[in-house]
Amino acid sequence: MSITTTTHLNFRGTAGRALEFYQSVFGGELTSATYADVGMPAEVPGSSKIVFGQLETDDGFRIMAYDIPGQDTTDITETAGVTRRENGATITDRTFFQSLRGQTLAEVTGLWDRLSDGAQIIEPLAASAWSPGFGLLTDRFGVTWVIDVAPPYNG
Repeated sequence: MSITTTTHLNFRGTAGRALEFYQSVFGGELTSATYADVGMPAEVPGSSKIVFGQLETDDGFRIMAYDIPGQDTTDITETAGVTRRENGATITDRTFFQSLRGQTLAEVTGLWDRLSDGAQIIEPLAASAWSPGFGLLTDRFGVTWVIDVAPPYNG
């Protein structure tokens, strides 16, 4: 038996743009289908929105997304909540963060630089007590990313 998990992001009208942005960050193959592609009449509002979207890279990165039917919004605080640093602690009302871990600082720095375009930087990418590189940001689509370098194994 082989089980994998994939983050499935839910957007309110921005799934297509988000997936294209993530493809520009990570590369890979993007596949998607709209509500019209699966049978919704084209004249119905929202039929051009994403019902299924997936980005997958050769090195195993995979993310899925779709547009929640209903009212579109680009106000990320309305759809995803808020995260901030206060007195050395991360304060949030979000239900999850997307973790992205690399093996080297150079590897994660390149991804950080691309993801941070239009993002809210919560904790800049820098060395920490537990990692050669750690940072926290909320991208332009409201997804909060915890980005770090895998700490050296001391076993």
